[in-house]
Amino acid sequence: MVGFASKITRSSRIRPRHPNASRSQPVPVRYNTVMSQTASAITRSPAEIVQSSPVSQAPNGICYARSGEIAVADNELERMVAAVPVPVAAALSRKAYYFVPLTVTEGDQTVIADRYDVALSDNAVCHRNLNLGDAQCVFISTRLMDDKFSVAFEFYINVGHALVERAGVSQNFADLVWQQAESSVRGETSLDAWEARKFATAHGPDAEKYKNEYLASSFADAISIYQLALYLDVDYYDLRERDYPLLAPAPMAERLRKIAEIFPPNPGFEFNIYYRRRS
Repeated sequence: MVGFASKITRSSRIRPRHPNASRSQPVPVRYNTVMSQTASAITRSPAEIVQSSPVSQAPNGICYARSGEIAVADNELERMVAAVPVPVAAALSRKAYYFVPLTVTEGDQTVIADRYDVALSDNAVCHRNLNLGDAQCVFISTRLMDDKFSVAFEFYINVGHALVERAGVSQNFADLVWQQAESSVRGETSLDAWEARKFATAHGPDAEKYKNEYLASSFADAISIYQLALYLDVDYYDLRERDYPLLAPAPMAERLRKIAEIFPPNPGFEFNIYYRRRS
């Protein structure tokens, strides 16, 4: 069997979770099971976090900050953000990413915990987008997930969807993906893309609507996976999902090559595709 992997120059190998990158179907995560300390975690409003957290700007222009006891080291967070290609980052103006321990929903309100607390984890969410003033702030829960892969993918998924919402879908990418769909390639990159493709190719009365949804979802998915591969070694077969068949390696490679053409890697990052025979 031929396997597929996208790698950068790092030698570490990790085991990713799932690439279900749709907003309506969050990426499955394994909850942190570390026992909480005796005292409850302190929670603050998002506005307080914004006021008290110094914001850094990566070389690509993305604004980000960290607050509380997060699960990612400073150097890893810096590289994670820096992996976003400059043309992608340019479409994310007036947007800042806050990496926090837990983003918690309390009724209609959102609060941020200063560390992991098992008592708050049931109401915690992977991320929350909030408009504060004239900017959008994205709070990403780093302690709800169990490794840097999950944190990075949550970040890149948000970036991918934000780019599509603001800039739309590349026509070159859309042509490639639709040609694949008409050729009945096996599988897809997310549940949203899988379901939208079924309706888009059924030639029903809403086929055009579903086609647009399919192209937008598959574009955001591919951008997310591409950015993840710039930051970490990714073994493609480990991205399998139970709810839909994963896109076959060859067409996925075609999509990622197209994304790399549209959004070349920043200096210091590389994108390569390696095929290997699995025993």
